[in-house]
Amino acid sequence: MKDLFGCALLDYQNGNYTKDIITSTNISDEDVLPLPYLFRAFKDMPALEQKALKLCKGSVLDVGCGSGIHSLYLQKKGFEVKAIDVSKGAIEVTKQRGVLHAEVLPLLNEQNTFDTILLLMNGTGIFQELTQVSKYLAHLKSLLNTNGQILIDSSDIKYMYEDEDGGYWMDMNSSYYGELDYFLSYRGEEEAPMKWLYLDFETLKLACDTLDLKCELVLEGEHFDYLAKITA
Repeated sequence: MKDLFGCALLDYQNGNYTKDIITSTNISDEDVLPLPYLFRAFKDMPALEQKALKLCKGSVLDVGCGSGIHSLYLQKKGFEVKAIDVSKGAIEVTKQRGVLHAEVLPLLNEQNTFDTILLLMNGTGIFQELTQVSKYLAHLKSLLNTNGQILIDSSDIKYMYEDEDGGYWMDMNSSYYGELDYFLSYRGEEEAPMKWLYLDFETLKLACDTLDLKCELVLEGEHFDYLAKITA
């Protein structure tokens, strides 16, 4: 991985903002991800994110922290926060911005326990594929303190397969429709493609049920997105 995402965050943090990130998937065209959006303040966050931050309690693990916007908000509110990301550049930016405890670390390598685990900005994306969901949820469960919670958001992207007649053109013999190939480029360089999972709520709830986890729908967004709370 070239860590183009981390490079972009570092450029913005250090005053070298001239280009935005370009993203696309195997079912969607190129789209612009503006770097300022990745540094947004609480007042500029979607309602789902604001709700998740308001629900946080105790010690918090911010998974896939990016530039540290959620960690910083919580830290300023007095929470003990650990921020992790697989992007070295992102963690460097997070530290520069004042997050006290930030580490380059894949989620599956985390061993500490927490009262709240936060996975935002399509938090299910980190699961990559439907077959991996149970493995990740089991690990997340192992990281929860007694009465702990997992706050996670995602979207049901079934709408992206709808045709003009209201039907769906999904290949029912292929993999789950929320499994996407995700492409990212920055300043003309292309990152290695990665797997990214959008998970509808009912499928997430079913996966939680098999692991004796309670999955509650907290809030639905305006565009097929939702926030869920998972507890043991």
